[in-house]
Amino acid sequence: MKAISRLGPAWPALLLLGGLPAAARDGEDEKRPATLVIKLRADARLEIDGKNVPGKEGERTFKTPPLEPGKPRHFVVKATWSPNNWTTITRTRKAAVKAGGSVVVDLRTADPDRPDEFFIRYVDSPPEIVKAMLDLARVGKDDVVYDLGCGDGRIVISAVAKYGAKRGVGVDIDPERIKDSQVAAKAAGVTDKVEFRRGDALKVKDLAKATVVCLYLGEELNEQLRPILQKTLRPGTRIVSHRFPIGDWAPDETRTVSVGETARRVYLWRIKKEDKQGLKKE
Repeated sequence: MKAISRLGPAWPALLLLGGLPAAARDGEDEKRPATLVIKLRADARLEIDGKNVPGKEGERTFKTPPLEPGKPRHFVVKATWSPNNWTTITRTRKAAVKAGGSVVVDLRTADPDRPDEFFIRYVDSPPEIVKAMLDLARVGKDDVVYDLGCGDGRIVISAVAKYGAKRGVGVDIDPERIKDSQVAAKAAGVTDKVEFRRGDALKVKDLAKATVVCLYLGEELNEQLRPILQKTLRPGTRIVSHRFPIGDWAPDETRTVSVGETARRVYLWRIKKEDKQGLKKE
């Protein structure tokens, strides 16, 4: 009792009210690390704030440097993987965590509000495939043909020069392919009817103008494109894809094309009113 009396009459009240100095309350004002638990594909490379985080498992734990108390710190978490030898996918999220806290970041599934970034290695389409795609789409004089991942521009140039399409637009993420396309368009004498632009296939602002959309991208990117195509394109618009389907979306027509000793498939979908109605109900 004598020890308590030396602290003065206010000390018992402080104990009752939880009024200990902040430094005495479990170090709440001290810098402490936080924990990020990252769930991702086992074959993905992980970066946090631009620094590689090694590991081989589908779940990795990252301890942050000591953080200021009470202030959330944002980390950029990025997973990159190659599901095949022509596609590289990058998925990015931002995670906010406080000192001493823990947060789970799941990078295993795509988020349509934060689209993945794709890099597709350029592989050209043989002339037989170009012809089959434009034939299957029944391209004619009233069509506006968009090629997402246009490569050297051969599809939209053929659509205008050989099928009489009203206009052609090619989009590719690689600036070198855009240069190739512009050179080819000049050589074909169709620069007044075609446009080539650098861009992301998932972020084409004027896609609604298309009456035909051509694809040679890959299953993963096709699947992410599906809701965009169904939401944006008008009923009657045709979509034609070389080699790769679009998830479980059943094609309206499929054609097998012989290229040398190999057989390749070309798929066709038509946007229907039901596609638009289905999206409105979701």
